[in-house]
Amino acid sequence: MNGKTVMACIDAAHAALEEHADEIASLDQAIGDGDHIINLLRGMDALAAMRAQIEAEAFAPALKLAATKVLSTVGGSSGPLFFSMMTGMAKTSTGDDGVVEFARAFAAGVEAVGQRGKTGTGSKTMMDVLIPVAEHFTAMADAGASKQEVLEALPRIAQDNMLATRDMLATKGRASFLGERSRGHIDPGARSSQLMIEAVCARLAQGDA
Repeated sequence: MNGKTVMACIDAAHAALEEHADEIASLDQAIGDGDHIINLLRGMDALAAMRAQIEAEAFAPALKLAATKVLSTVGGSSGPLFFSMMTGMAKTSTGDDGVVEFARAFAAGVEAVGQRGKTGTGSKTMMDVLIPVAEHFTAMADAGASKQEVLEALPRIAQDNMLATRDMLATKGRASFLGERSRGHIDPGARSSQLMIEAVCARLAQGDA
C-alpha cells in the first residue's frame, strides 16, 4: 500500500458521496444541520486537488497529508473526526497490505474517532457503523479470513448497522435536540460512512489500487 492506494480510496469515496449527495442532504436536513454532505464534498475536492502530492508518499505519510488537508477544509464536526480517523490509522500502519495489519490500523483509526467524539455505539452517529465494521474486521482478520472475504463482508456489516440507526434515539449532536422525533430517520453520518466503506471495499477488491 502507498499513496496511490490512499488516493484510489479517496476517489472511490468521493464518487459515492457525489452520487448520493441529495439523499444525504435530505437525511441531514431532517435531523441535523443540513451541511454534512457539503462539508464532506469540500474536503474531497480539496484532496483531489493535491493528488500528485498524496500519490508521491508512502501509505502512512499520505494518510497524514490527507488528514491535515481534511482538518483545514472540512467544516463542522466531520473535519476533526476524519482527521482523527486517518491519523490514527497512520500511526498504527506498517504499510503492509496484509489483512491483519490493515484491520489493526482501521481499528486504531476508529478508536481515535471515538476518543475525539466521546461516543460509542447506540448514539445514532457514524460510530454505529464504524465500530461494528472495525470489530468484525478484527475478528475476521484474527480468524485468518482472506482479503476477498473481508472486502465482501464489511459492506454488508456497514449496511446493516447503518439501517439500524433508523430506530435509534439520537443522544449526540444536533439530532439529540429532537428527542423522540429523531427516531425514524437514518443518521446521515452513518449513511455517508457506510457509502464510503462500501466504495473503498469495492475499489480495493479490484486489486490494482
